[in-house]
Amino acid sequence: MRSFIGKTRSPGLNRSHLMSGIVSLSSPISLRLCAISARSLRCCAISCGRIVRMAAAATEGHAASFERMAVKPPSHPTYDLKGVIKLALAEDAGDRVLGDVTCMATIPADMEVEAHFLAKEDGVVAGIALAEMVFHEVDPSLTVDWSKKDGEHIHKGLQFGRVSGRAYSVVVAERVVLNFMQRMSGIATLTKAMADAAHPARILETRKTAPVLRLVDKWAVLIGGGKNHRMGLFDMVMIKDNHISIAGGVTNAIRSVDMYLKQRNLQMEVEVETRTLKEVKEVLNYASETNTSLTRIMLDNMVIPLSNGDVDVSMLQEAVGLIDGKFETEASGNVTLETVHKIGQTGVTYISSGALTHSVKALDISLKIDTDLALEVGRRTKRA
Repeated sequence: MRSFIGKTRSPGLNRSHLMSGIVSLSSPISLRLCAISARSLRCCAISCGRIVRMAAAATEGHAASFERMAVKPPSHPTYDLKGVIKLALAEDAGDRVLGDVTCMATIPADMEVEAHFLAKEDGVVAGIALAEMVFHEVDPSLTVDWSKKDGEHIHKGLQFGRVSGRAYSVVVAERVVLNFMQRMSGIATLTKAMADAAHPARILETRKTAPVLRLVDKWAVLIGGGKNHRMGLFDMVMIKDNHISIAGGVTNAIRSVDMYLKQRNLQMEVEVETRTLKEVKEVLNYASETNTSLTRIMLDNMVIPLSNGDVDVSMLQEAVGLIDGKFETEASGNVTLETVHKIGQTGVTYISSGALTHSVKALDISLKIDTDLALEVGRRTKRA
């Protein structure tokens, strides 16, 4: 642990700068992300025990490429990730004039420190790249080093990263960085466990994400080894039970979608939800007689929970057999870490689980300046 108490530095960012925007972003998200400086995600080769340097300082005229990121964020045509970060910081700092009153009262303006990221439980780390963006937004002069990258395992007691620079900036960014990283790491940890258990089926999340954090939640799923379902209502046709009820049946619903896409010369994936074997047969019958745009059949709640805690997947297996590879299949309902392996053995292409994002347990991560004391307390409380 290093602390640069009282060390002076040349005039730089002040409190008003911390609360203002540093880099503007444009749509789509892939272009927005490129607006972050090249140095903000500079990543050296990673090897066991080697520190990876990712400097947060801006480099004029150099747009960062996210090609070197461990896992790039999913694409979205309107999502403003930079805006979400700014909102999170503004939510925490509140009053633009007062700012962080505790820091203003206790931290000398010229003090510099080094703080360390400390894992308090085992899991898959996620949000490292996003943390870089937050630090950059608060203070481009901060420097961050990592010994891990997004998607890698961390264990309780591990120091896996550090940030150094202006003490005020480090503490202002701390909670927002940790809120993102803890949530994302929790999602990635569960996703990794379920993805491994589900093999050869692939794990998908759903739209049951935290409002305004959808891209962040879905990014964490990718980091954990899952695959993204549709981002929203715009990028895939998904015919669900209410659409079917309103259309007057599953055949009518698919026919309407086929006509709609053809009239507008649109090409995109089309999924239909089925709840019974009768509906599966109806879909297959329609597809055998029509040139349909259908690409995937959801098999909803065909996993039956049993009183002994096990599940009966015979109905799901029969449905997969009926479809016989003509379309992708997706199992949904009663998916847990305990049931996902059995579901994955039925031959389904995908397994979707809302629990990945709607019931996430945050992974315990902290950022400490006095790491010796933090570890001492952690050992006392069995968290290090």
